[in-house]
Amino acid sequence: MPQPPNPPGGAAGAPPPPPPSAGPGGSGRPDYKVYRSSGSLSRLRLGDRLRLRRSRGERPRRGGERRRITPGRVLKIVLALALAWIVVSAVVFVVSAQTTRGITDRAEEALSGEGNLLTGSTILVLGSDERSQRIQEQLEAMGQDPGEGGRADSILLLHVGFGSVQRLSILRDSFAEIPGYESQKINAALFLGGPPLMIRTVEGFLGNGLRIDHLIEVKFADFPDLIDALGGVDVTAENEICAEGFDGAGEGFDLAQGEHHLDGQDALTFARVRSNPCAPEEDDRDRAARQQEVLSGIRSQALSPTSFLRLPFASWEAPRAIRTDLRGPGLAALFGDLLTGGTGETTVLEPTGPPNGDGSLPISEDARAQAVDDLLGR
Repeated sequence: MPQPPNPPGGAAGAPPPPPPSAGPGGSGRPDYKVYRSSGSLSRLRLGDRLRLRRSRGERPRRGGERRRITPGRVLKIVLALALAWIVVSAVVFVVSAQTTRGITDRAEEALSGEGNLLTGSTILVLGSDERSQRIQEQLEAMGQDPGEGGRADSILLLHVGFGSVQRLSILRDSFAEIPGYESQKINAALFLGGPPLMIRTVEGFLGNGLRIDHLIEVKFADFPDLIDALGGVDVTAENEICAEGFDGAGEGFDLAQGEHHLDGQDALTFARVRSNPCAPEEDDRDRAARQQEVLSGIRSQALSPTSFLRLPFASWEAPRAIRTDLRGPGLAALFGDLLTGGTGETTVLEPTGPPNGDGSLPISEDARAQAVDDLLGR
């Protein structure tokens, strides 16, 4: 009788293994026993895993352990904080601009209302003699423009468009026709009729189709606060300066030739010096150059990394140093263009003849027309 084949691994002639026993209740399923590994075996496997991680250069992480700080992670944190600081500064600037008094209705009506800061806009910047708050309030109560009664210290035209800035400075002693009055020094227009008359006078003086779209009046009383918020400005004195103090201060202003770092009040005095006994040959062109030196210093200081932490404070003071028809985002866009619009030199409209008997400076019509073409990029 043939014998069944031996099971694998079984010895020849060995009896077959017994059938699997039935589970509880006779269900017919095999009855398995569960074995648990000993603690030493678990520890051994954990140790193997730790040794494997060490061999791969990995550091074992424990419960609650922080992630490792890497240069890339630090850079991301720094960039995020810097971006947040810039956003805060922008919000502060817009809020300050919205709460700052603008120009009068009469001055706004004299503007063309055309142009924008993207396609191109012409802006008249007037720096006038410093006046007390009491006098300004009295003029407003009488229905007069606060600019009336003071003469323009500086007259600057900006043509701003999509990051490009062109500058034209008009000497305050330039001989000009003033509508409704006799021809005289152009800065008298602000004294006679405030910003509205000054706008019409500048447009007629330059001609060649120039229209003024926006107006900025620099308030000298608040200018030092902006400069101090930036930490001062760097300027270069081309000549030694020795001048009397302003506004009855009774203190002189002395500055050696060369580079200086000035606080707000000294920077303002530096820009306003009219007569310099230490350099009697200076004229209004030197004064205009000093004013541009201060403006360039403000721009450089605002872009300096050392001023980054001061940014929100400067953003609050900047709109408060001026009066303008621009508001919030428009003013922020203008300041952005001024900061990023290059460091090109300001063109000064030079006289084309000897001074008149009253000290006014004649400028030919051709020179004025060419200045407008250069300003507008024609």
